[in-house]
Amino acid sequence: MKAVHFGAGNIGRGFVGLLLHEGGYELVFSDVAAPLVDAINAADQYTVHEVGVGGRDHVVTGFRALNSAQDPDAVAAEVAAADVATTAVGPTVLRFIAPLLVAGLRRRDPGAAPLQVMACENAIGATDTLRGEMQAAAGDDWDELAARAVFANTAVDRIVPGQPDGAGIDVTVEPFFEWAIERAPFGDTPPNIPGAHFVDDLSPYIERKLFTVNTGHATAAYLGAQAGHEKIAEALADESVAAGVEAALEDTSRILVAKHEFAPEELAEYRATILDRFRNDALPDTVRRVGRQPLRKLSRHERFIGPAAEAAERGLPVDGLLAAVGAALAFDDPEDEQSVEMRRLLGELDAPEFVRRVSGLDADHPLYAGLVDVVAAAR
Repeated sequence: MKAVHFGAGNIGRGFVGLLLHEGGYELVFSDVAAPLVDAINAADQYTVHEVGVGGRDHVVTGFRALNSAQDPDAVAAEVAAADVATTAVGPTVLRFIAPLLVAGLRRRDPGAAPLQVMACENAIGATDTLRGEMQAAAGDDWDELAARAVFANTAVDRIVPGQPDGAGIDVTVEPFFEWAIERAPFGDTPPNIPGAHFVDDLSPYIERKLFTVNTGHATAAYLGAQAGHEKIAEALADESVAAGVEAALEDTSRILVAKHEFAPEELAEYRATILDRFRNDALPDTVRRVGRQPLRKLSRHERFIGPAAEAAERGLPVDGLLAAVGAALAFDDPEDEQSVEMRRLLGELDAPEFVRRVSGLDADHPLYAGLVDVVAAAR
């Protein structure tokens, strides 16, 4: 069995690639970073270090890497012969991956089992997005090529922090992980991924993860930065930061209960688990790393505006989420391009225009006025 994984970074090696290896797949990484590709090809193994309670080391073997910028034909050939194709590149990069997958499907034997495609990104419906990009790249050939693949959305969750100097291609991660995958597209032949669980309806798992883990992590980063903390674990040890994170997550839990009928006590336990993960001081995670790209995090369907908009539409409280948005607007990292751009927009646009441009909300939305007030205060 063979898996082609796009994105050989820390998440690719330390989470998706590890589980594919443990499922018995030969691993082919595809990336555009030449030094990383060279480092992977120079090694015959790497270690995933789980740090924290219950953590252990996992040794990964049976892998190689291709540079998709330098040798796209080789990537297409690997896709043509693969059983599984996965991604961990970031949602905005999927459009660059799509032509490589389409080229692989063109070469694929029409009689072969369909390629099992899963985009493992922090976004709702990422595999659907990838499929749409592939359809656009294939043009009139799509109907024929689409029969050579099956597509399943996934929800992935594992904290993979910035790595220590000198780690090479080894990866440090937390012990906890979750990989939920749509069951139906695979029929009776799901991919062999130890530890993953297959579900009939993925949307509750995706939103629970995005609106708890992603919202909570970013809130801890922005409130922590405001309070002068460097590490996420250090920020969560600050009672005022912890209270702010809990307030934001109480807001998101209310919308998850209303929308997906999660039991409130189940979500309370899940929130507690998430906060314990953030407090893992063995993870060298910083507020600057987690807080980067604030404009993306403040966009319409992301971790703040997404749940806050739905909560406001239902008349549910949003004070905790709006406080988190205020902290995000105060984030100032001159080395992060989006942070610099956000500061420029705050200086040049009035509050209503900033809200419309960044959050995508119109003046008739029930969250709009509250967001304008928060932006006005930030300016």
